[in-house]
Amino acid sequence: MSKEKLLSSKTIFEGRAVRLIQSTVEKSKGEIVIREIVEHRDAIAAVVLDDRDNVVMVRQFRVPTDKDLLEIPAGVMEDGESPEECVRRELQEEIGCLPHKITRMGGFYPAPGYCTEYINVFLASELEESRLVAEDTDEIEVVRVPLDKIGGMILSGDICDAKSIAGLLIYLSITPAG
Repeated sequence: MSKEKLLSSKTIFEGRAVRLIQSTVEKSKGEIVIREIVEHRDAIAAVVLDDRDNVVMVRQFRVPTDKDLLEIPAGVMEDGESPEECVRRELQEEIGCLPHKITRMGGFYPAPGYCTEYINVFLASELEESRLVAEDTDEIEVVRVPLDKIGGMILSGDICDAKSIAGLLIYLSITPAG
């Protein structure tokens, strides 16, 4: 597989969370094409298990979908923050718990055709109550879902965002019961 050669690149838009880049590239057979690329920081997503085999999830309104979505906790990594540090911070902000056990399960590019973001997926457990206050988490509802209900909720569309489906299916595929 051959790589496209970058000829030029310019920023079209720069916002708080993303930057849109327009790149001109030359394909392997000489064709010149334009690529629009969304630059986005890397992130984490965590499958959080409590001591009763419930998956701790969050329900929050998402403007682009105009819906409340049930999701696994997730967030964008800050400058200099490791993925594990991000897991600890995000879980304290979103669900009010500090995980004492964090295990990396993998990761994925949610939209590699146009976006640079990579999501690191973790399993978090051995929870201790510990709240960190963040500016954008006041309307998040914490929801505990029995682990044995997760597959059906994915199939029914009750869980319908990509990072949650990917993270939960990764977890279910590596557990003996999965």
